Amino acid sequence: MPDHNYFSNLIWQIADLLRGPYRPPQYERVMLPMTVLRRFDCVLAPTKTKVLAEFDKRKGGKLNADALDRLLNKASGQRFHNHSPLDFEKLKGDPDNIEKHLVSYIKGFPVNVRRIFDFFEFENEIEKMRESNILYLVVSKFCDVDLHPNTVPNEQMGLIFENLIRRFNELANETAGDHFTPREVIRLMVNILFINDDKLLATPGTVRKLLDPACGTGGMLAEAQNYLRDHHEAAKLYVFGQDYNKRAFATAASDMLMKDIDQNGGTDNVRYGDIFTDDQFTEPPYEKFDYLLANPPFGVDWKRQQKEIEREHVLNLNLPLIKNNRSGVLTALLDWWRRERDRLRGPVPRVRIEREIEQWTRPAGDLTPYCQVAVWWLQQKLAGMR
Repeated sequence: MPDHNYFSNLIWQIADLLRGPYRPPQYERVMLPMTVLRRFDCVLAPTKTKVLAEFDKRKGGKLNADALDRLLNKASGQRFHNHSPLDFEKLKGDPDNIEKHLVSYIKGFPVNVRRIFDFFEFENEIEKMRESNILYLVVSKFCDVDLHPNTVPNEQMGLIFENLIRRFNELANETAGDHFTPREVIRLMVNILFINDDKLLATPGTVRKLLDPACGTGGMLAEAQNYLRDHHEAAKLYVFGQDYNKRAFATAASDMLMKDIDQNGGTDNVRYGDIFTDDQFTEPPYEKFDYLLANPPFGVDWKRQQKEIEREHVLNLNLPLIKNNRSGVLTALLDWWRRERDRLRGPVPRVRIEREIEQWTRPAGDLTPYCQVAVWWLQQKLAGMR
């Protein structure tokens, strides 16, 4: 059976069709949503007839949209379905109507999937490919890629998608603040995060939750799950993330949907919004987490969020400089720890924050002036949490 590198390279070759109308950093605008769409098409193929029969029986009835979606999801055996009579084979068989039919096919998905494609702004790319006379060629090439779960299991599909995300992020890494964290750095962070919990995580039945409030395309969420799968199969890690970049959110949400439901908690574990002004994880059972992991954008200011932040921290005289977005995310992370302290009505375990301070301050001679200030600030915050 071909491994994930084979399929990643196969999909990567299709991207060459975009050369001309798209620059290489823009390839991901087409290739990521098309990969998601083809995977979903293959996953739903075995139950397509059953879903269409159920939809024909129920449409026009008394069920509202949400109830109908749940019923059709049950028929498909997945967290999503498609009630359009179209699929990739039928799209390939009608080149003259490819644009109209592709849009119609996407609208056959339930709202949780349609929302992803809305955030990808994929209809704009469909129109652009049609105008460039490459839409049918791209769709037909994807039709020849077999991403059925019998050929590509969930774990391998996750690796394929992560591989593509990494390649496209490296191509699109044009702005310093919107950086892509290298995979080896993420692995190091994840190992440090879990290093003292090996005994706990080795206990059968252990369930833990992790949040990345600046998750980008979801690399840290994926790597944290990979760690648990490789080292502690008896434990479950539910990962949650939030990001304010539309395409990054859509990519991370797609990645979670394409993976095994048992390892992902719920259907909306990745959410769209600005952590500073629109915290998506404040209501039970999502207001408490066992692990917090993030590599916030650097070199990005928080002027746009200034009023909201200052209103929330009206008595706080230690807010970071406006140009310092990273410290702002640290502030948000520490707010969760404060809420946990209030819930426990006592001291909060501080070992992970102290470990981060230790990493930043050793050796002190290597610290930039910004880091020295950030360390002092973090220590002051920590002292206030005792």
